[in-house]
Order: sequence, then C-alpha cells, then structure tokens
Amino acid sequence: MNAALPRSYLFVPGNRSERFEKAHAAGADAVILDLEDAVQPDEKAAARMAVLAAVSGGASRSAWVRTNGSDTEWFSDDVAALASRPGVAGIVLPKAETREQIDAVLAHAHPALSVLPIVETARGFANLAVLCGAPRVPRILFGTLDFQIDLGIDGDGEELHLFRSQIVLASRLAGIGAPVDGVSTTITDADAIEADARRGRRFGFGGKLCIHPKQIDAVHRAYAWTDAEQQWAQRVLTAVEASHGAAVAVDGKMVDMPVILKARRIVAG
Repeated sequence: MNAALPRSYLFVPGNRSERFEKAHAAGADAVILDLEDAVQPDEKAAARMAVLAAVSGGASRSAWVRTNGSDTEWFSDDVAALASRPGVAGIVLPKAETREQIDAVLAHAHPALSVLPIVETARGFANLAVLCGAPRVPRILFGTLDFQIDLGIDGDGEELHLFRSQIVLASRLAGIGAPVDGVSTTITDADAIEADARRGRRFGFGGKLCIHPKQIDAVHRAYAWTDAEQQWAQRVLTAVEASHGAAVAVDGKMVDMPVILKARRIVAG
C-alpha cells in the first residue's frame, strides 16, 4: 500500500457546482469533478464551464476531472479547455483502451498533469500493458460496473477475481502505483462498503472510487491497518530483534523475510 497515493476518490457531478467545495471538505483524499456519467447530454457544455470556473478561480482546491469519452462529441472540447489548467491535478479518462487516447490528453497537458485511465471494457483490459506503460499514468482505475456490462458478467465478487488480479499484476510490472477499485453501489451500509474495500485491498488494490461522501470513512478504515495488525507487526519486529539472527516464531508461525517486510510496512504506516 502506497501511502503517497490517494485511498479514496470522490466523484461529484460537474453540473452541481454548489457541491464542489462540499466534496473537498468531505474528507476524501481526492475529488473528481465528473463531466461524463453524472451529466446529461444537454448539460455537458454548461458543466464544462462550471468545472473550468472552479479550477481557474482559485476558490476550489486542485481536483481531478473525468472527461467524456474519446468517442464522444464532447471529448476534444473537454480536454482542450481543462488539461492545460494548473488547477486540474489530472484527467480521468473513461473507457481507456489505447495509447492514442492518452496522447490526445497529453497534447494539451500542463507540465504536472497526470492521466488516470479507467479500464472498463474488454479492449481496455486486453491493452493493460499499454495503458500502464503510458507516460504520466500514476495508476489504473477499474471501472467495474461498465466492465461487467461490456463483458456480460453478472456480479462483482468472484466473477471479477481474475481481472482484479491481472490489473494489479500489470501495474506492478509497469512500476506504477497500486490500482484503484470500482465503486460500491450501496451508500448507507458502511459494513458492506468496508468489506468491498477490504476485498480490493487483499487483491493488491491501493484505493477505491466513491460516489457519495458517506462511503469515505468506510474506505479509509479498510485501507488503514487495524489495531490487531499493528500489534502483530510489533510483536514480529520485537521477536526478530531479540533473536539476534536466530530462527524465531510468533503466534506459532515461523517468521521469515517476507513476514518481516510485511511487519515493517505495517509499522511504517
């Protein structure tokens, strides 16, 4: 788990400017101003202008922006208007499938802009290595809902185990950050949200997309070490130090180097 990368990304509709600052204050590690799914076609242009005003006027903190897809009539204008703005931390690219899509964003990018490709189609998944290896891509997002629709998959559990594992593997091979898991559709069931997030963490994900502020605390709990984990890690390191290099066991289990490295990671936070 990379503490330097956000654990939570909160979507806020781009046509609801009154919610922008509230989203920043909600406690998410990052905010995504959304021009795609959350905005109806007849409001796309107005939403773009609202987002542009927010990232240009200094009132809002730095935010990510999800543009419309590269196959839509709004994509070029979204990128041209927003990718060059220093107030935009990066572009969230929906239905990412090719290097050319990323290059289209970078053609307008300010020097510090990043791109977060969302893998949510079969073609995008097949091109994972290309997306992970593209410039200015710090990590991959997994758009689980659209991915299920594209592949005709019914379920977000074991049905997606293979795909989650492969996204984590491709990210590691490319040397980028741990990927971000898709949204939970439940808003009020904190236990279910935390369980979803913990599952992603077990698979090697480093964060989760959120669609409502009520989901944030549960996601953060899932990506924090529990008291029991911290106590175990301290017992391991204490036992190793006391052993002076001899073989040692903790809680009835042998401690080898991978165990020590995990304990160090937990203690480091």
